Amino acid sequence: MTPLVVTILHYKMFLILFLTLILGSNAYQQRIDPKLDWRIVGGSDAPNCTFPYQVSLRNAFGDHNCGGSIISPTVILTAAHCVVYTPPSLVSVVVGSTTLDSGGDKYKVSKIKVHKDYNSGLIKNDIALLILASPIELSDCIQPIELETEDVGGGDDAVLSGWGTTSFPGLVPNNLQFINLTTISNDECKSSLGGFPPVLDSNICTFTQRGEGACHGDSGGPLAVNGKQAGIVSWGRPCGIGYPDVFTRVSFYSDWISENSN
Repeated sequence: MTPLVVTILHYKMFLILFLTLILGSNAYQQRIDPKLDWRIVGGSDAPNCTFPYQVSLRNAFGDHNCGGSIISPTVILTAAHCVVYTPPSLVSVVVGSTTLDSGGDKYKVSKIKVHKDYNSGLIKNDIALLILASPIELSDCIQPIELETEDVGGGDDAVLSGWGTTSFPGLVPNNLQFINLTTISNDECKSSLGGFPPVLDSNICTFTQRGEGACHGDSGGPLAVNGKQAGIVSWGRPCGIGYPDVFTRVSFYSDWISENSN
């Protein structure tokens, strides 16, 4: 093979990679750890305004990257692994829409506050706050969610919402999805998942049945129990294959959230 042919092939490979990164609407999926980037499996399309607290975090290319929740007009709650090492200028927030390709209001992020003890290896303290550059204009379809301050145990009904892919492998759905789940005790969760990563007191778990759960694109999104946010999508074994889903337990971080919401 001549040097000229090698050069042309290298150029073509570079061009394909460049176009994939710039134009590929799901390019971010290739850059996120599959243990952490989740989807809703077995869910249903969410009716308009059913989850007014749900937000879509967008990357620098404008693609959906993770979920999040409105907890005040200027603060978004999400998972640390969604935004760690990411400059605020490369993240934006879209609120007030159940579709990714239309509607909603877009807001810039001025600060990203990742828990100082976040550990990506142990997936510990997987929580972050986004401070917006301007307040969200609230409406019937755009509202904060109240945070759970008491520990949620096993056997409680919960609802998860997000734009995670609905099959594995698969593409992010355009319509917001939701699914009803049931919390389980941490002891049951540990027994099912094993010892690593560890299920911690700062986690909450859900499980219903094989074929239902969270996966790619749902990371950082809200798990609600009795109308309050009890969990943040964190990690698990993708996807909907008969193992519990693991969330950051919101009540465990009540003080941290209060101290860092400005």
